[in-house]
Amino acid sequence: MSNIVAIVGRPNVGKSTLFNRLIGTRKAIVNEESGVTRDRNYGKSEWCGKEFSVIDTGGYVSNSDDIFEEEINKQVLLALDEADVILFMVDTEIGLTGLDENFAKLLRNIQKPVYLVANKVDTSERIYDASEFYRLGIDSELYCISSANGFGTGELLDAICSHFSEEKEENTDHLPHIAIVGRPNVGKSSTINALIGEARNIVTEIAGTTRDSLYTRYNRFGHDFILVDTAGMRKKAKVSEDVEFYSVMRSIRAIEESDVCMLLIDATRGMEAQDLNVFRLIERNHKGVVILVNKWDLIEKDHKTTAAFEKELREKIAPFRDVDIIFTSAVTKQRLLKALEAAIKVYENRTQKLKTSELNRIMLEAIEAYQPPMTKGKSVKIKYVTQLPTHSPSFAFYCNLPQYIKETYKRYLENKIRENWDFTGVPIQLFMRKK
Repeated sequence: MSNIVAIVGRPNVGKSTLFNRLIGTRKAIVNEESGVTRDRNYGKSEWCGKEFSVIDTGGYVSNSDDIFEEEINKQVLLALDEADVILFMVDTEIGLTGLDENFAKLLRNIQKPVYLVANKVDTSERIYDASEFYRLGIDSELYCISSANGFGTGELLDAICSHFSEEKEENTDHLPHIAIVGRPNVGKSSTINALIGEARNIVTEIAGTTRDSLYTRYNRFGHDFILVDTAGMRKKAKVSEDVEFYSVMRSIRAIEESDVCMLLIDATRGMEAQDLNVFRLIERNHKGVVILVNKWDLIEKDHKTTAAFEKELREKIAPFRDVDIIFTSAVTKQRLLKALEAAIKVYENRTQKLKTSELNRIMLEAIEAYQPPMTKGKSVKIKYVTQLPTHSPSFAFYCNLPQYIKETYKRYLENKIRENWDFTGVPIQLFMRKK
């Protein structure tokens, strides 16, 4: 059994709060504003030795003309289809509503275990108030809980886990994490949907549609890794609401926890200041990077367009120019597999370990050919080079006067490393240490 639990219900009943409590982290954004969660959000939980996946969903609203609510409903239906056990959450504080009754009609036709969960039962009086939810006709015991403080969740978890085997789910922490990042509305969610071949993430023309960072396993064509969709990152001055602030923080955290970032830019707008800020953030965190110029199908082209666009991009990202630039379209799926292959190659470049003997043979020969310039009448002698045991490529050069080595000479050494070994898309750190 796949062991999947979906948390569903109308908006603002506390689904994301329960999701965070079950998985033990604050992965989903929680806010008093209705409709914060949009896409399906996944996490792992364990109870009494049984592991299972938890899906957080947006609030289901029937007969709505709102574009977001229509797309959210589609995601809820996908979660219902995917899950083995369904938690139907209602709000004891507000009481029974028409939205609850409409959603209950939908659930009564589903041939899966459905548990009715009355949330916000913070006092003993609320337990009696929750009895009105029996009118929904859900064939299950009523579980009164408080997702905020954990009251009643133990009994609920016991009931959930009675449907699961004790087989451990596969741990995916060791898999490469590839984050798709960029400004709002450049096509990040569309790109992931095109890659995995399903409407996994909500896509609209409205900037800021994605809020949580969403994790999807990609296991096909000989590749196996985790794809991370992130919220669009805007300048601080333009972040006007708390929810968007937390979304941007989730995106920054996704970059920090990733191995490789696929930076999407809009071909119709080119690389703007905020795109460059995101690129520098990736570089400062020493993550691998591939630049995807999305919406390339919308550009009128001749035989010089691609070369001119690429030249302008490399000038803007200098001095770190050793990056793959791929022109893609999420709509036509143009070059998307090539982009994935480039990201995997960057991951391999980032994790490679060089032989110390070979590193010294090549680099000491390059140093002998062009030695560090003398400073204050003293000559700098570099005698030994080694790669440090770090997550990203770092090299230590042992010399007599490390404080006299200039940045220009460090760039010469980095260029020599890149000439002899493939570190495309990977920032390199050089440290000068006293012999």
